Amino acid sequence: MKNVDNLIESAAELAGRGLSRGEIADELNVSRETASWLVERGGIKSEPDHAGQPGASPQDIHVDWSAIGRDSSRLTYVSRAMADLISKDDTDVGLTVGIEKAGVPLATVVANELDTDIAAYGPAKHQWEEGDIDEIDGGFSQNFSAVSDQNCYIIDDIITSGTTMKETITAVRDQGGTPVGCVVLVDKQGLDEIDGVPVSSLMNVVSVAPDE
Repeated sequence: MKNVDNLIESAAELAGRGLSRGEIADELNVSRETASWLVERGGIKSEPDHAGQPGASPQDIHVDWSAIGRDSSRLTYVSRAMADLISKDDTDVGLTVGIEKAGVPLATVVANELDTDIAAYGPAKHQWEEGDIDEIDGGFSQNFSAVSDQNCYIIDDIITSGTTMKETITAVRDQGGTPVGCVVLVDKQGLDEIDGVPVSSLMNVVSVAPDE
């Protein structure tokens, strides 16, 4: 099990390899704010966090699913369960969209199970370092299927805040596609829908804190 010190070391190592804060957030399955805090605690940058308090850590939950990700059989079993979750929908769907990076291998199995084509979306957070992420664009890989005129499932590993899923839903619509369902391994928010699109997850993780 990774503790906070392990996460700080991992964040520092990833930052040392040149990954952006957004990519570090994606690799560690934490929010962008948490990724920045971890990197700063690792000595890469000594500045106050987003709250202006050097010692304050953001509220977040780290999810480590590497025991699944490192084994192709386990990954296949879990992805089949994700496909089963969403296959109850009777809508005719021709495309499964995987959110890079971790969502793409999951989406590959889901697409195979549901007999759809596959697309890959690279979210804006992969380019995010500091500043306003709204000024950065994500995009679909041209190596995969086009989105236009397709009913689409959207697949990712973790919903942390819902921002990346919402971005992907918007991008699918902007390309002329229709998102009809989202599926993830773990949803930290316990969401039923995002922008009118139903959300399903294998697990919901909720942080419970006592009232102060």
